[in-house]
Amino acid sequence: MTFYDEVGGYETFEKIVNVFYREVAIDPVLKPMYPEEDLRPAAERLTLFLVQYWGGPGTYSERRGHPRLRMRHVPFHVNPDARDRWLRCMRTALDEVALSPMHEATLWDYLERAAYAMVNTMEPSGIGPAPAGRALMEARSRSEDSTESS
Repeated sequence: MTFYDEVGGYETFEKIVNVFYREVAIDPVLKPMYPEEDLRPAAERLTLFLVQYWGGPGTYSERRGHPRLRMRHVPFHVNPDARDRWLRCMRTALDEVALSPMHEATLWDYLERAAYAMVNTMEPSGIGPAPAGRALMEARSRSEDSTESS
C-alpha cells in the first residue's frame, strides 16, 4: 500500500490542493505568480503532481512530462517571503485535512524541503512572472545597479 492509498487517495490530495489555492487566491504576494486568473488549472496540475509523487496514477507525467519543478519555477521571483507564504497556505491545507500525525509529518517534511528548493532569489521585489522570464528581471536589476554606481 502506498502513501497515496494510506491517506485516502485522490480525494485527500484534491482537498489539500483546494484549500491551498483558496489561501493563495487571497495572498497578495503569491496570487500574482499565477498567470491564469482562474486557479483551477494550477490546482489540477498540483493535485496530479502530488498524487503521482505519493504513489497514485502517473497522469501528471503522461500529460506534462517530467516534473522539473525547479525549472518550471525559474520564471518566478521565489524569495524567502514567497516561500514562507506558500508554506503558510500549505500548512492551513494540511491542518484542515487532518491527516494522521505520521502522514502529516511525512508530507510536511517533503513540502517544506520542496519549498526551500524552489527559492531562486533573495531579492525582496519583482513578484510574479516577468514578461520574458527571469532573464529580463535580472537584466533590469543589472541596469539599475549600473545607474546607481554612475
